[in-house]
Amino acid sequence: MYFRLFALAALLLATPLHADELAEHSRVADALTLLELWIEEQRDYREIPGLAIGIVHDQELIWAKGFGVSDLGTEETVGPRTVFRIGSITKLFTATAILYLRDAGKLRLDDPVSAHLPWFTVRGSFEGEPEITVRHLLTHTSGLPREAAFPYWTTHDFPTSEQVREALPRQDAIYAPASKYKYSNLGIALLGEIVAAVSGEPWADYLETNVFRPLGMSSTSAQPGDDLRGRMTTAYLRRTGDGDRRIADYYETRGIAPAANIVSTTLDLARFASLQFRDVPQAGGAHVLRGSTLREMHRPHWIRDGWNSALGLGFRISRRQGKTIVGHGGWVAGHRSHLLLVPSEKVAVIVMTNADDASPSLFSYRAFDVVGPAIAEATAPEPKEKVADPAWQRFLGEYTDPWGWEYKVMILNNELVFYEHNYPPEDDPGNGITRLEPVAENTFRMSDGELVVFELNENGEVERVRRRYDYIYPLTEQ
Repeated sequence: MYFRLFALAALLLATPLHADELAEHSRVADALTLLELWIEEQRDYREIPGLAIGIVHDQELIWAKGFGVSDLGTEETVGPRTVFRIGSITKLFTATAILYLRDAGKLRLDDPVSAHLPWFTVRGSFEGEPEITVRHLLTHTSGLPREAAFPYWTTHDFPTSEQVREALPRQDAIYAPASKYKYSNLGIALLGEIVAAVSGEPWADYLETNVFRPLGMSSTSAQPGDDLRGRMTTAYLRRTGDGDRRIADYYETRGIAPAANIVSTTLDLARFASLQFRDVPQAGGAHVLRGSTLREMHRPHWIRDGWNSALGLGFRISRRQGKTIVGHGGWVAGHRSHLLLVPSEKVAVIVMTNADDASPSLFSYRAFDVVGPAIAEATAPEPKEKVADPAWQRFLGEYTDPWGWEYKVMILNNELVFYEHNYPPEDDPGNGITRLEPVAENTFRMSDGELVVFELNENGEVERVRRRYDYIYPLTEQ
C-alpha cells in the first residue's frame, strides 16, 4: 500500500508541466517579467524597430512575444506570427535535407561532391589531398571560396544556379579540403544542388514536402510568394548619423538560396527547434529526422583553432558557462536572427529582428541566462517554491528620483527586488537587480548591507522610499 502511494507521488512529481503551466510557474513567470523589462529597455535604447522572441522547452513553445513595430511608418506591431527573412539559418534546413537523404540511403556524407554533381570542378591543385566531400561542405571545411564568382552582395543581383555552375570552373579553391575552416555560402549552395540531384526535385520543393509540411511550418518558405511577402516585416538598414533608417530592398538569392533565402516566423522556428529535442516520432509521424541523427548533427565534426568552438553538421557549436550551445545566426537584407539551442536542457531561444544593426544573439543568450535556470528549477523532480509576503504588494510599482532615473520594485523568485533602469542599459539583466532582504516592517536590507525603508502615508500607500540616505518617489499609482 505504502509502495503504491510512494510510486503514485513519484509519478505525479515527474509529470511534465505543459507550456502554459510552465510559463505561469512563479519562478519562470518572474524570469520572464525581468526579461521583458530588459528587452524593451535594450530595444528602446538601441532604437531597434522590431524584435520577436520565442522560448521553447522540449516539445512546447512556452512563451513568445513581439516588441516594437514591423513598420515605422504604419506602427504595425511585431508578433510571433510576423514573417522575417532568416538568412543563414536557412543552412540548417539545407543540412536537414541532406541528412534526411542520408538516412534514406540516397547518399553518404563521405561521398565526393562529384559523385552527385558530375559537373563539379574548381581550379587549384592540392596534390595528395582528398576530394571535396558532402561532409566538407556541411562543416565549411571544403576549402572553397566564400562566394560564387559574382558581386551579388554589392549589386543584390544574384546569379541563377546555372550561372553559379558555369562560373565554378573559373574559381580557385582557397585551401586543401579538411585543412582549415572557411565559411562558404558557395559550399552550401552546392549542397542544395545535391539535394535536387539526389531527390529529383528542386531544393525548395524538397524542403516544403519533407520538412516544412511535416513540422506544420505553414508560414515558412524557401521561395516566398506574395502572401508571405505581404506579411513580412519591413527591413531597415543601420541608423545613419541623424538617426534615420533607409529601407532595405527585398531580393531573391536565387542560386545562393540554399544558404540564405528562407522566410519564417517565431512560431514556425519554434517547431523546428522542438524537432531538435525529439528522440522518438511525434504523434502523426512528424519526426523528420531520428534522434540519433539530430545528435550527430549537434556533435563536433570539426574543432576550430582555440578549441572553444566547433562545427557540427550544419550547426555551429560552442561551450559557454559549462554548457554546450548549438545553433546558427542569420543576416540578410535588414533582417537579423539567431537560433540558440541547449540540447542538454532541451531549451531553445529564437530571436528575429528587422534592422541591420540589431544584435539578436545578445537577446538570445541573455534570454537563456535569465529563463533557462528558472525552467530547470520549475521542471526539477521536486521543484521548490518560495512564498512572497502578501504585504509586499503595496510596495510594487515604478519609482523615480528628482533627476529622472527610474526604478521598478517588483517580486522576482518570490523575493522583493529593485530593478534599476540604467542608461545605457546593462548587458546582463541580472546586473540591474538589487535584492531586498526583510529585516523589519517596511524595512529591507540591500546586498551591500544598507537599508531601504518604504515610508507610507495614512492610507497605507508608499509616499517615498529611503534608500541609504537618499529618496525616490512613486512614479505611477501603486
